[in-house]
Amino acid sequence: MRAVVKNAAERGVKYVTDAGDPKATEGTVVIEVGAASLCGTDRELYEWTPSAQAFNLNLPVILGHEGAGTVVEVGAGVTGLSVGDQVALESHLTCGQCFPCRTGDAHTCERTGILGMHIDGVFAQYAAVPQDICVKLPTGLSLESGALLEAAGVAVHAIQRANYSVAGRAVLVSGAGPVGLVVVNLALLMGASHVIAVDPNPYRRAQAERLGAIAMHPNDGIIERCRELTGRRGGFDVAFECSGAPGTLATLFEAVRREATVITVGHPGRPAEVDIAAHINKKGITLRGIFGRRLWETWEQSLLLLDSGKLELDWLITHRMKLSQIDEAVELLTGDACKVLLIPDLG
Repeated sequence: MRAVVKNAAERGVKYVTDAGDPKATEGTVVIEVGAASLCGTDRELYEWTPSAQAFNLNLPVILGHEGAGTVVEVGAGVTGLSVGDQVALESHLTCGQCFPCRTGDAHTCERTGILGMHIDGVFAQYAAVPQDICVKLPTGLSLESGALLEAAGVAVHAIQRANYSVAGRAVLVSGAGPVGLVVVNLALLMGASHVIAVDPNPYRRAQAERLGAIAMHPNDGIIERCRELTGRRGGFDVAFECSGAPGTLATLFEAVRREATVITVGHPGRPAEVDIAAHINKKGITLRGIFGRRLWETWEQSLLLLDSGKLELDWLITHRMKLSQIDEAVELLTGDACKVLLIPDLG
């Protein structure tokens, strides 16, 4: 079958046409991949950055951790799934036995594995996946939208991590990639008083503006604008760092008010400095991070939003490409693009 493989601990990937067809084993199903989505982590894996190396991939491996497809084979012991079911995939593989898993915090499983890093992923025509990571799609939801649920769930988790405290609040979002844009969208849907989206890419700023946010370049006086809009409050109420870009936290800490909340979503490529005395102690800022989606609360919340019609995801898609166009697809991630989908049926 056709697939995109990371063979070695070095820059680049390989498109192949002779990957072995996966088989359903105990507790797994085989899906025919309808759509797979690229994210910033895939670019890191392609470039083989320190951030990518920290994931400790099981090489060689078929990449791709955001996707949806149709069940075509069911292994022994599988319950609740049948051939023909359309599913989206949770990308985190949890052990179910460690303390976090047993106390409702499986998103921080001590032995987390990741689809497309530790087992073969969805940048392929077919993928064999554990039944436990399959989420049945609601009737009428396309596989393309299903492929976006993993990333959209990160944004939903970020809102949850902020205790949903965006209604009537001033919200600052650093990074207007797909996750940041969904955070912007959700904050506006939930009634935020002001939403500022910060990104150096003019294409992404334009997307944020279309959603209704104030879009700004990182050099455009973010701190001053936040204080101007909030007057005596002294800054914004909550900030989401979705870019992973170095140096952004310092700006967020200054742009938010005392006793504000800052949620980190993006993974910086190097350690970030935090002035504990000035920002955490004296200013009383709550700093919280997220990793993936809260299992399974985030999925249930996301599906409810989709089913209600309040949240729609197809607007995120800007490109649909062949598996063989993986190099071009990765290049698009830093250009004029939002969600880039790999569609195996295209070739």
